[in-house]
Amino acid sequence: MKQPRQPAQEQEHSPEQTGKQGTIALSPEAEKNLLLALSKDITQIREKNDFIQFFSKRIKGLHHFTHTIVTLIDEKDETYTPFLLDVEASPIQDHLEYDSLVQSNYSLNEPFIQKVLESSRPVKFVLEDVMDEPKSPRFLRVNHERGVREILMSVLWNSGKRMGFLHIYTDRLGGFSDAFIEIIQNIVPQVSNAVSNIIKNQELQNKEREKSFLLDFSQDIAAVSDFKELEESIQIALKKIPGLKGHSIRKINRDGQTMSTYMYSGSEALQQHSELLQEVLADHTPLNDGLQNRVLDSYIPLLFHVDIEIRRGITSKYLSLWKQLGYTRMVGCALRHGDYNLGILWLVLDEINISLLKSLCALIATAMANLRATEELVERNDQQEVLLRFSNEIAGIREKADLEQAIINVLRDLLNTKLAMIHKFDDDGIGLTPYMYDGTLFAQAVSEFQERLAFKKDIYEPYTAKVIQSDDPVAFDVEEELRTTNSIYAQLWKKVGVKRAYGALLKVGHVNIGTLWLLADFLDINIIKGICSQISVAMANILANDQLISYKQQLEQENLYLKEQIGTTGEFTEIIGQSESMDQVYHLISTVAKSNSTVLVLGETGTGKELIARAIHNASPRKGELMIKVNCAAMPANLIESELFGHEKGAFTGAIERRIGKFELANNSTLFLDEIGEMPLEAQVKLLRVLQERELERIGGKSTIKVNVRIIAATNRNLENEVREGRFRSDLYYRLNVFPIPLPPLRERMEDLELLTQFFVDKFTRNTGKKIARIAPRAIQQLHSYTWPGNVRELEHIIERSVLFANDGVLREVHLQKSHGNGDTSDGNIFTMTLEEMERTFILHALKRCRGKISGPGGAAEALGVPGNTLHSKMKKLSISRFDFS
Repeated sequence: MKQPRQPAQEQEHSPEQTGKQGTIALSPEAEKNLLLALSKDITQIREKNDFIQFFSKRIKGLHHFTHTIVTLIDEKDETYTPFLLDVEASPIQDHLEYDSLVQSNYSLNEPFIQKVLESSRPVKFVLEDVMDEPKSPRFLRVNHERGVREILMSVLWNSGKRMGFLHIYTDRLGGFSDAFIEIIQNIVPQVSNAVSNIIKNQELQNKEREKSFLLDFSQDIAAVSDFKELEESIQIALKKIPGLKGHSIRKINRDGQTMSTYMYSGSEALQQHSELLQEVLADHTPLNDGLQNRVLDSYIPLLFHVDIEIRRGITSKYLSLWKQLGYTRMVGCALRHGDYNLGILWLVLDEINISLLKSLCALIATAMANLRATEELVERNDQQEVLLRFSNEIAGIREKADLEQAIINVLRDLLNTKLAMIHKFDDDGIGLTPYMYDGTLFAQAVSEFQERLAFKKDIYEPYTAKVIQSDDPVAFDVEEELRTTNSIYAQLWKKVGVKRAYGALLKVGHVNIGTLWLLADFLDINIIKGICSQISVAMANILANDQLISYKQQLEQENLYLKEQIGTTGEFTEIIGQSESMDQVYHLISTVAKSNSTVLVLGETGTGKELIARAIHNASPRKGELMIKVNCAAMPANLIESELFGHEKGAFTGAIERRIGKFELANNSTLFLDEIGEMPLEAQVKLLRVLQERELERIGGKSTIKVNVRIIAATNRNLENEVREGRFRSDLYYRLNVFPIPLPPLRERMEDLELLTQFFVDKFTRNTGKKIARIAPRAIQQLHSYTWPGNVRELEHIIERSVLFANDGVLREVHLQKSHGNGDTSDGNIFTMTLEEMERTFILHALKRCRGKISGPGGAAEALGVPGNTLHSKMKKLSISRFDFS
């Protein structure tokens, strides 16, 4: 440790002038002249060095002391700080604590300093007496360690306000005489003026330096053309600020809700915290985080203590980084252009130069605003080019697939995002159906997305309702929605990994077309709005085009179907029959016709099931629409689904265009499913769903189509047996068998035979041009003796054939079907067979029933009650071979 310095060599004076304490004794007149000279010299002091030299040369000539210091008072912080230092004369200038001592702030609330403030005269202290008192400043002990023994302090005043302190140190006990104290007392006003002049001069110099600094910086940033050059100019300028240890600029993001780091000063310390630094750079901190909002709301720079803000509960990552870097104080200044905040300039400084920082921030904000305006102009031009290209691209689009690809492209190029979903309004204006989406967006949430896809939306769903009610696209904050509603949609958005969901209404004029949904961290609402207007028009055109195609196909199919109906069933103008069994049928028809209930018509082939179905339709409220017929037995299994439900273009090989199914064709009308028992099981499943849900999807289609169709089914099979055998679904059977109408076969309503015969005779008489005046009794007897396995349809064909053979205006004979020896008595009448034919048929039946066994136990011979040899002989005589009954 350096030894205390020896007292400075005093100037030589006569014994009469020098007192015992080393103070020069002056006469009153000499003292007056000295004070006048000192006052004159002091008033000329403008620089710090001038003041120090004055004390060294002039004051030390009057009295011995080691060095002097001037400190300034900060009333706001209630502290005082070293201002003027006599470094060369200071005995502690090479002490390890010297730098920290001269840069520290000392409290005015110490007992030591309070005694000085309470006194109207200079106060002297013996260091040994005060240095160990509570709260005494550290510099007292450090000076004592280097040989200083006493300190003389006096308050400096300026315009009636405390300005600071004059400190004079000596290495001698009792080193300050009353005469010297009196001299100091007398020159304190001049010292105060000198210090005030120095402060003012320093302020002027600082202002000049600030002006020069700001002018240079202004010239530098005036030439920047991008944010990279601006960053370099700011980095160079900030290095000129005294005491600056670091800086960063945080800018307000385009969402207007968050801030992120725009630039920062690099340092070796940051390399040790690279992981946290990367988190800070990637973090979008909310504006209202408790610290940023205070700076943005203030029109002057604010000084913050890092530890205090952390204790206040602020958890922002940038604050944690400052703490780890060892920053204790930070100055925040809003970067404001006009009335708009652009960001915050953060400086690692212990003091605030308000005027400099405000001017500096104004220049930075202006440059940022100009560059941002230029960038936005370029982006807007680029966006307009993309939108124009998008508009031109979709202007000629008539296919949904082409529109989908165009939307995917424009979202990628303009917003760097993917299509979440477009919903299409249903015809009722209430329901919404998924229209198109980009499934790759939901790769992290496939199952959840499929669940939402299957969920039927309508206009009352909360998010959809908000979108419909808004004139502009609506942004939903995912975290906020999870916190407030925790909806299944918000959970899906969270799993996708985005911060916001955007919903927009697609409409043309006053007609709502659909809704558009996008998922991203931030999107420009105005751009979304521009895209939506284009999509709305294109989507409306495509839907209208699809509707026109659908109407065209429907008209074509209805026209074709009408032609078919005219050719096949147009001749049935009424149902013929007055029997009791037919009266029961009429009653059932009148009971069910006015309702929408499903009807199942049961009966043998040829009993007139289609005629009954048409009668039910014509008696129903749907009679104004065309009844659509589907013969389930007439189509291959692989085509019946397409026939019933329709298909989209490209749904399968050969699907070269969209096809409207019979269900859509029969919307608001009646669909007659003939021979329903022949329908394949695969088609039965889909049919059941349509019957239950009243909606369908075309093959290869994604949208759900609502249908209002009444079902009338018919079959000649026993469906209960079919269900037991597993060839018909029980749930479909119960769905169809709501109101069964069994039709009697012709053999059970023989009382209607003559009416039916006369009807067909009249009909075919008109068609053939022949005039049949009457039907002979023999013909009537023939008709009554026949069993009619083919029912009314067989009767119709027989009468047509008989009319063609009639020659003299009388139907004398009916040409009934003759047996061809096939062993089936149901195909003919026993009265039309010969004895040999009847015998042959009977033997064949016995052989078939005995599974081909001729003789022996359980054989046909035993069943017929004849010997086996006899049966063999008859079989040989009647030409019955094993091929006939195997």
